[in-house]
Amino acid sequence: MNCKPDHDCSQLETEQQAITAQVKTLVKQCEGDSWQILSWLRTLESLHREICAEMFQPSLPDTRNDLYHLLREIQETGGWPYIERMKLLALLENLSDLDLIPQAPQESNLEQ
Repeated sequence: MNCKPDHDCSQLETEQQAITAQVKTLVKQCEGDSWQILSWLRTLESLHREICAEMFQPSLPDTRNDLYHLLREIQETGGWPYIERMKLLALLENLSDLDLIPQAPQESNLEQ
């Protein structure tokens, strides 16, 4: 977790680590259940969007200098927090690798 240089964030870091561990434990209990794991991913994405729209954006600095320092810190410490959605094509490729989706006929088979 990153904090402003003049803030003590140790308590907040401890709480964040505890929440992260709890979420991991709960999701681990869903291992093998893609529906439940998908539900968790949707919940986390929704929470991410809510925090971004309702808390982060309104808290952005209102001076150019402060905004510059925040953007520089974001760039130096790993970029913008983003929850990536699996692309449908990647999902289909994963399924075809498992032979769950029939493969399209090969060109050589069509010529015979």
